[in-house]
Amino acid sequence: MAESLQTKKFDPKLFEPASKKKLGDKEKIAAPSLSFLQDSWRRLKKNKAAVVCLVLIIIMCILAFAAPWIAPYSPYKQNVQWANLPPKIPGISIPGLNGFRKGADVYATAQVPESTYFYLGTDGLGRDLLSRILYGTRISLIIAFSAALFNLTIGIIYGITSAWFGGRIDNVMQRIIEILSGVPNLVVLVLMLMVFKPGVGSIILALAFTEWLSMARVVRAQTLKLKSQEYVLAAQALGESFWKIATKHLIPNLAGVIIIQTMFSIPAAIFFEAFLSFIGIGIPAPGASLGTLINDGYKTFRFLPHLMWYPAGVMCVIMISFNLLADGLRDALDPRMKD
Repeated sequence: MAESLQTKKFDPKLFEPASKKKLGDKEKIAAPSLSFLQDSWRRLKKNKAAVVCLVLIIIMCILAFAAPWIAPYSPYKQNVQWANLPPKIPGISIPGLNGFRKGADVYATAQVPESTYFYLGTDGLGRDLLSRILYGTRISLIIAFSAALFNLTIGIIYGITSAWFGGRIDNVMQRIIEILSGVPNLVVLVLMLMVFKPGVGSIILALAFTEWLSMARVVRAQTLKLKSQEYVLAAQALGESFWKIATKHLIPNLAGVIIIQTMFSIPAAIFFEAFLSFIGIGIPAPGASLGTLINDGYKTFRFLPHLMWYPAGVMCVIMISFNLLADGLRDALDPRMKD
């Protein structure tokens, strides 16, 4: 047996030293390394409903903020002779979109020129409904985004400060939150209207006064968990200041909770503004928001339902889109969620 092994010839290539290139290939990771945001975006893309809602939100924001350039008519120009015209889209003969009502050509009766069309009809003063919806959506989004900005700045600073220092400072700050949360937003707005004129500014101030309370509570609860982590204790041992620890360690780890809470606050602010405008203490005339348009259409809903359906549909799409997107972000930003 030993003789056969000695006489057997082996291939010299089997005994060549392994090259660094081959060893390096074995150590390579097949899947690319992803950051937290990249991994969250990968999980968000799997949620088809959230992606569709994100696209709808982007489209509506572009249309709303580009209203001065894309609106077919001025939202404030009145023409009583063309009041309550039905929608008319050129080239479409579908009932309800062809300018006819109960078999009669309303545009011909009102002596509207053939080259003039109102894609969503006109209101009781002859103003183009499409233009008013575009401008009204812009005002509603401005109020909502402004409220979200105050929600971010005040809520994050207040919540982190309360949880970090703790003790008496935390007790006093939490009692202030409890007092403010006991005052309804409507009461705050009515008090502000006694000092300021009704309008966008008053609504934003009212929302800024109370909308940050929920954000502060959520941030405080999460900060109480993070402040005892090893990396935070190490930063304290190295002499880092409170603001550096908050910006470098606390806020990045709170990003998921903050984004989700902000996304949920936007539709709440839109609904609050619409409610105020609907009851008549919101945006004054001749300005328009989705709430004022719904209020105007509600008065003639039995006879002219399209004046209410269109702005109500736009508001429903915006609110549902923000809520579904926030729900998708909650799943995508939570590392404990399984793919």
